[in-house]
Amino acid sequence: MSFSEVSERKQFASVFATIKLALRGEEMDYTTGSIRKAVVLLAIPMVLEMIMESVFALVDLYFVGHLHNSSYAIQAVGLTESVLTVIYSIAIGISMAATAMVARRIGEKDPAAAAKAGMQAILIAFVINTLISIFGVIYGTEILMLMGASPEAAQYGTPFIKIMMGSSIFIMLLFLINGIFRGAGNAAIAMKSLWVANIANIILCPILINGFGPIPAFGLTGAAIATTLGRGLGVSYQLYHLLNGRHTLKVAARYFLPDWQQIKTLSQVAAPAVLQFVIASCSWIFLAQLVATTGGDHGSAGYQTALRLLMFFILPAWGLSNAASTLVGQNLGAQQVERAVESVIKTAKYNVIFMLVITVLSLAGAEIFVSFFTNDAQIKTVAVEAIRIMSLGYVFYGVGMVLINAFNGAGDTWTPTWVNIFGFWLLQIPLAYFLAKTLGLGPTGVFIAIPVAETSITLASIVLFRKGKWKKVKI
Repeated sequence: MSFSEVSERKQFASVFATIKLALRGEEMDYTTGSIRKAVVLLAIPMVLEMIMESVFALVDLYFVGHLHNSSYAIQAVGLTESVLTVIYSIAIGISMAATAMVARRIGEKDPAAAAKAGMQAILIAFVINTLISIFGVIYGTEILMLMGASPEAAQYGTPFIKIMMGSSIFIMLLFLINGIFRGAGNAAIAMKSLWVANIANIILCPILINGFGPIPAFGLTGAAIATTLGRGLGVSYQLYHLLNGRHTLKVAARYFLPDWQQIKTLSQVAAPAVLQFVIASCSWIFLAQLVATTGGDHGSAGYQTALRLLMFFILPAWGLSNAASTLVGQNLGAQQVERAVESVIKTAKYNVIFMLVITVLSLAGAEIFVSFFTNDAQIKTVAVEAIRIMSLGYVFYGVGMVLINAFNGAGDTWTPTWVNIFGFWLLQIPLAYFLAKTLGLGPTGVFIAIPVAETSITLASIVLFRKGKWKKVKI
């Protein structure tokens, strides 16, 4: 055997060992050792986790896209997802606060304080979600119509939105508990919980939508039931690992009692984190409504189809960027500021490479991807145009999401909040309205505004990252 063959075998064995370690499901200390290896160990399960999250949206879209009245079904699912982004925003915001605090305490070698912070975050989530769920169940039809759905589409989608809003606690807990595990350095458990949820969803979706044996066909409502059951199983998996006492975070019953000082600290970090994603979500809701009013049912359905595919491509990149959050949090806790900076730069480089590949795939394969999810020619035309235009901002978005996660991981949640106000409310919304309405470009104007805003957000984030305020935040 030649020297090159021996070398190749050793490299392959090393790669395989790294992947195996990343997927094992153990908490790790990322304040020492190779930064590149640390990024890879965190990124592999986080990317797979986000791929699983994006599959949720595509599974529903695939099966409802082939129902009778598919334009109504796709529109109902898409608009409901747009509304659910508010819940995603709250969940991600609280999750980021939990990740930052858990990671900081782990970096300080205080796992008991880390566990308590995580449980207090769950307590906050339960209170907030209860209020949102009740409102969504009562006013489901009105919400769809407010979003721009026609009366027929709103009526058709009412059972779907009510089930999804009523069961949104599973969304909240999936995001939050995964954030707790990521902060502790155990990204594999977060990934596996979404595997459980998605496998269940993939199995249940066709059965409950189309019927199977004695099980009747529930149509669009079946998609909501399947997604809810899948997420419920994922949360059950999370809770089992969180509460079994076998990991670094050992939960005691007393941690669930309200600790008002801890809740205050979490809220101070979470409030701007929630706000930054609510700002983004409100912008996306406005854009969805603008497309629905200027492009009609087919324009709205095409845009929602494109967004689902967009999220399928972007969520893995978000998973990679999540590595920056954990690395920054743990290294700041260990007083290793320069290591935190280097971790962000390396993560951003990897994300740029990934997003370059995704940009090429989106530009070249848009028609093929869209054809897989709908047979309607009008929907296809809109969706293909949307994907090709929005993909022009992918590379900038890849850098921006890493920097946003770095700020949040440091507990500096106000910086990305101000950046989002600038990018979404002061730029994206006015520009989209101007192009779509004033210049009469319709949905195309909305599609153009999206990469322009994302690029501006990234440039602003680079400037603020280099200023270094995030290095000095105490939590």
